[in-house]
Amino acid sequence: MHFPHIDPVFLSIGPLQFRWYGLMYVLSFIATYFIIRSEVSRKKLSLTKDDVADLVFYGAMGVVLGGRTGYILFYNLGFYLANPLKLLAVWEGGMSFHGGFLGVMCAFLLYARRKQIPFLSLIDMAALCAPVGLGLGRIGNFINGELYGRPTDSAWGIIFPGSGGIPRHPSQLYEAFLEGLILFVVVRFVSKQSQASGVTTCAAIAGYGLFRFIVEFFRQPDAQMGLFFGLFSMGQLLSLPMLVIGLCTAMLLIRRQKLL
Repeated sequence: MHFPHIDPVFLSIGPLQFRWYGLMYVLSFIATYFIIRSEVSRKKLSLTKDDVADLVFYGAMGVVLGGRTGYILFYNLGFYLANPLKLLAVWEGGMSFHGGFLGVMCAFLLYARRKQIPFLSLIDMAALCAPVGLGLGRIGNFINGELYGRPTDSAWGIIFPGSGGIPRHPSQLYEAFLEGLILFVVVRFVSKQSQASGVTTCAAIAGYGLFRFIVEFFRQPDAQMGLFFGLFSMGQLLSLPMLVIGLCTAMLLIRRQKLL
């Protein structure tokens, strides 16, 4: 089937253009605010509504700055060195989850120190929000017709613009399902079951690493990088350590909790 024509701009007001991709980020930040407010109430943390708004702002800056920096460094450094004016064109896509993850970690660490709140408590709340942002972000990728999958002869293969007229896996939707919906359910379940701080975050990290590693077998590798060793993409090389570190750290945190 052919890719349905979806205008990436959903609203134009004079010279201003509002894009679906940017709207996905806005919706994810709004959802993050309400999820964190709910968790603050459940955990009885001493954070006001204004504090939560500040925390979401810190997280948003971490996602955008870290995500953009990660994409530039990990995936396309040569292009941006040659086209420095494109560095800030985030509305065109070009964000890295791995970079955004590190950005959020740094932002929440700064906020935790500022408010004298345990860092793990804050980052556990962020872990509950991450799948929402991931799922919405992948839907934005689909609307943009970017980050499509490898060639396929399956009935649900889609001919994306610029894909050479070849049906391809809608890998953006695979990721929206696994990294968004399924990961949200997994992380929420772990959050309800475990009392050890940091385990929810570890579940999010390990779950994302696993799902991203799997989907990368269906996703078209970045043209400028290709496959390493003829098998693994950059996304897989960055995700596999997340799976291992997430699982190992979770086991250590649970064990420490039992010893206390």
